[in-house]
Amino acid sequence: MRSWKLGLTILVVIATYFASAAYGHAIVISTTPGLRETVRGPDVPIKIQFNSRIDFRRSRLTLLAPGGKQTALGIVEASSEDSLISEARGLKSGVYLLRWQVLALDGHITRGEVPFRVQQP
Repeated sequence: MRSWKLGLTILVVIATYFASAAYGHAIVISTTPGLRETVRGPDVPIKIQFNSRIDFRRSRLTLLAPGGKQTALGIVEASSEDSLISEARGLKSGVYLLRWQVLALDGHITRGEVPFRVQQP
């Protein structure tokens, strides 16, 4: 009986550890533009929402243009606690790559990319 309780206790401790470790990473819930979405340019609103609060002051958004030019995008300070909001202006038709990096409040850094296409009206 004791070994069963000890085993159950160990299992709960391990599950709690891994659950809290996974919770520390900011995971993308939604993006605008969406993954591989075609949007109308030349100005494109950007929003990335995460499953947890992030430190937007220490987060970054970079836009990689079709020719390879990288542009740092400013993050709107009115972003909510779980989102990055910006706007890319003057985009020409082509495939772009939005790179993001966020810092979750517990100190974990998460990075990712959102490819999308711009089409002129």
